[in-house]
Amino acid sequence: MSRIGRAPVEVPNGVNVELSDRSIKVTGPRGELTVPIGRGVRVEQEDGNLVVQRNSDAPPDRAMHGLTRSLLHNAVTGVTDGFTRTLNIAGVGYRAALQGRDVNLQVGYSHPVAIAPREGIEFEVPNATTIIVRGNDKQQVGQMAAEIRKVRPPEPYKGKGIRYSDEQVRRKVGKAG
Repeated sequence: MSRIGRAPVEVPNGVNVELSDRSIKVTGPRGELTVPIGRGVRVEQEDGNLVVQRNSDAPPDRAMHGLTRSLLHNAVTGVTDGFTRTLNIAGVGYRAALQGRDVNLQVGYSHPVAIAPREGIEFEVPNATTIIVRGNDKQQVGQMAAEIRKVRPPEPYKGKGIRYSDEQVRRKVGKAG
């Protein structure tokens, strides 16, 4: 069995789980998320925890076992605590500002770049070189952070650009002479 899929998903107090045929609806203090259930697996509720079982040891069922458990865990975490992703901006004159709900980036282009948040996502700019992306859905938070980083990815020579807070940029040596 999958080691990840074996672990039950703990459902804390205040979180409501509705099991249907091919999806699970998780509702909590921060909102609600729906998780699809893949083929070859089934989800049962035992002692307040969610347990994912697979129908056979076929490779597709084994793959869906761990994936479904991870998606359920992320949904429960999302409706209770939420997810954040922090981006840092490096470069002379590079900065970010919040304009309404949108984030306005000035990162070396002749024009500012405005990025609107997706539904369920919010931005926070505590200072001009830090952007915090918050939301309930881990995939949406990661996708939105990736779209912001894509505006000006970090370059290897001077390290200028937008990077994740935990990202290490491999620096290259410039030309000699």
